[in-house]
Amino acid sequence: MWKKILIGVSAVVVLLLVTVALQPAEFRCERSAKLPAPPSVVFAQVNNFQNWRAWSPWEPVDPGLTRTYDGPSSGVGSTYSWIGNAEVGEGRMTIIESRPSELIRIRLEFFKPFAATNLTEFTFKPEGDETLMTWTMTGTNGFCGKAMCMLMDMDQMVGSQFEQGLDNLKSVVAKAAASDSDSDEQP
Repeated sequence: MWKKILIGVSAVVVLLLVTVALQPAEFRCERSAKLPAPPSVVFAQVNNFQNWRAWSPWEPVDPGLTRTYDGPSSGVGSTYSWIGNAEVGEGRMTIIESRPSELIRIRLEFFKPFAATNLTEFTFKPEGDETLMTWTMTGTNGFCGKAMCMLMDMDQMVGSQFEQGLDNLKSVVAKAAASDSDSDEQP
């Protein structure tokens, strides 16, 4: 009897391990939004990590977040490191490519609660007086990451945070575009 139970449990464990191992290793999360400002205004908000405090969806999660900025204030080599609570964790972002009003590419490193390195891209396309901005994150899942993706819809979870950040950024760039417009009208 115990032998049959042990064989059954072993078969379930092996089946679970095989199922996890067969999950896709690569992942991609992408969201886009039209923002009410020209690409130069939107680009400036993303290209300088200190501006992220006004629109990043993760800022309100930990009011006691410790932030460190290194390198140039914006563009290639600019680095933002954070240490936060269990929800925010610890990590670093480094701008590795920056083409004005067109593209920003960031190496995103997580140290806690789990180690991972992903690539994040922001693209900016003019559409009349607005900008179509696309926020993308790509990476590779190890075995534990594959198992987590079986339990949670990572695209939905991360994607909803991207959507919140894009909504926040809409407000920020609308104000920035309005103030630029007001200063252009001043004699």
